Amino acid sequence: MRNSLTGIALVGLLIAVPTVASAQAQPRQETTKESKDSKVARGDQHFMKEAAEGGMAEVQLGQLASQRASSDSVKQFGKRMADDHQKAADELKQLASQKGVALPTSLDRGHQRLYDRLSKLSGADFDRAYMKEMVKDHDRDVKAFRHEALVARRHDEQRDDTARQREYGADNQTGARRITPSVRAARRAGRRSSRP
Repeated sequence: MRNSLTGIALVGLLIAVPTVASAQAQPRQETTKESKDSKVARGDQHFMKEAAEGGMAEVQLGQLASQRASSDSVKQFGKRMADDHQKAADELKQLASQKGVALPTSLDRGHQRLYDRLSKLSGADFDRAYMKEMVKDHDRDVKAFRHEALVARRHDEQRDDTARQREYGADNQTGARRITPSVRAARRAGRRSSRP
């Protein structure tokens, strides 16, 4: 899945989203520190907050996948997402604390709606819907990281972390795309066997 999650998982893993775009429109619940006290540019703060929101969603959705999926590959993918994004979230919290950036502490409305929708599904229906969201999500992640790498105003160390996370997002994107056809095939096979 990835070759280099051993480095700091700065921000990237955590963009998640099925709703980077919708998360921008959602109100954020923040910790007690005010953003104006931050040592980070406003655009970078925004990126870090979106990454944190997405990461929380990835952890919760990954845990849900490990419980509700019928396919072992989807369960394993979900577990990997939860584990990796939790590790990255811990590292991001530490960085945000050092930089004075207040991160959200709960899911935004868009991610919560997605979680609620997926939590009502199970088996092959869950597999299909979850993997579809993961493909969309990681497509957005890769795009967001490419953009962030181009406009990053961070120190060299932070730019390197962004590049590592862009690579990680691309690896997740590939993994999600690899699993999706087998989920579709299993669903089609299930439909065929249930026909009279």
